[in-house]
Amino acid sequence: MTATQSLPQPAPRIARFENLAFGMFIHCGLYSQLGRGEWVQNSENIAVEDYARLKDTFSAADFDARAIARLAREAGMKYITLTTRHHDGFSLFDTRGLSDFDAPRSPAARDLVAEFVQGCRDEGIVPFFYHTTLDWRWGSKTCSDERFEEYLEYLNASVEVLCRNYGEIGGLCFDGNWSRKTDWKEDRLYATIRKYQPEAMIINNTGLENGGVVGHPEIDSTTFEQDLPSRPNRAGWPKYVAGEMCQTMNSHWGLGGRDFDYLSPADVIQNLAACRKVGANYLLNVGPTATGAIPEYETATLRRVGQWVELHGAAIYEAKPTDIQCQGRDFVLQNGQRLFYFAHDLSRGGSAHVATAGGGNGPRALNRLQIPIRGARWLDSGETLSWTQNLEAGIGALGCTGYPYGSNLVVRVAEMEAG
Repeated sequence: MTATQSLPQPAPRIARFENLAFGMFIHCGLYSQLGRGEWVQNSENIAVEDYARLKDTFSAADFDARAIARLAREAGMKYITLTTRHHDGFSLFDTRGLSDFDAPRSPAARDLVAEFVQGCRDEGIVPFFYHTTLDWRWGSKTCSDERFEEYLEYLNASVEVLCRNYGEIGGLCFDGNWSRKTDWKEDRLYATIRKYQPEAMIINNTGLENGGVVGHPEIDSTTFEQDLPSRPNRAGWPKYVAGEMCQTMNSHWGLGGRDFDYLSPADVIQNLAACRKVGANYLLNVGPTATGAIPEYETATLRRVGQWVELHGAAIYEAKPTDIQCQGRDFVLQNGQRLFYFAHDLSRGGSAHVATAGGGNGPRALNRLQIPIRGARWLDSGETLSWTQNLEAGIGALGCTGYPYGSNLVVRVAEMEAG
């Protein structure tokens, strides 16, 4: 490997971000009152002045930031990203004179971002801020160049408010540059962040069709919107950049009152595993109700996922991808002397009258395995597993037992001890 192909090492803030692994995304705003998704103003061609009247009924009466952070913790999530301002231009924070279109000047009469940050800190969760760059209220997509320059001043000033008034945060995530092909003055915007929040992650969503694109040199993580991430080849990169997949629980980011197409706990578990396979974080979105509460289905699903994460946390947060080859969807992560084998599609035991067929149990092959393994066990039960290895050939086989009747972990993780 030449000097130009050397692998960069992650900056401390990026390493910390990767170890967070699993986060909650919250799309909360005026659109929540309509229950037809976060793009309702645009998709239904609601005039700006008509849409703005939703501010007069925005109460956030059930927005309990600490309860939301507690739910995230119970789900095994380590961070939450909140929409401080979405494309409709309504801010959940006190804009301090930049605009009167914000939560403190609505019936809520509260700075919801301040509450969010405090709730996260009380529960040991890292707060992240989402902030739109596309703003329908300003007409930022189609306005004149002169008007757009005014908008960028407003955008930068808004981000400065967020950076200066809420203490240390985990990062800022932007979304909307894809809406207008122009100079977004990213140098200035990111310099503002680095001035006041030097350890904050900077993320800018590249959109549905550009997953994994790096973009500006200050960007700390690529994005994969609604799509499973791929593992990048970082050889020769000037900087180590992380990856993050964001996904909705149903088909919308904001509340979709008539959307019945939800992820199951099994879906979430498999997607979390797929993200960690390539070293990416998984940011799972929920859309609160009109009054700011997390809906019942999402609450129940996240708590159920949290029970799985509790069993397998040792393999989720700090373990990193390996080049070990496995069969099917299986893969291996490593943290020091501990390797973790993620097994998919195991069979379930029990009477033929009640047990349906699953995948195969028994030996599962591993290739490119250059580490001697002393033993293996399931993380969930401690059951010892059979293990064979030819170190010289770089191959091995893990004896995977199936699920006892009464259990199905979807993805089952074995710890393999190296030595």
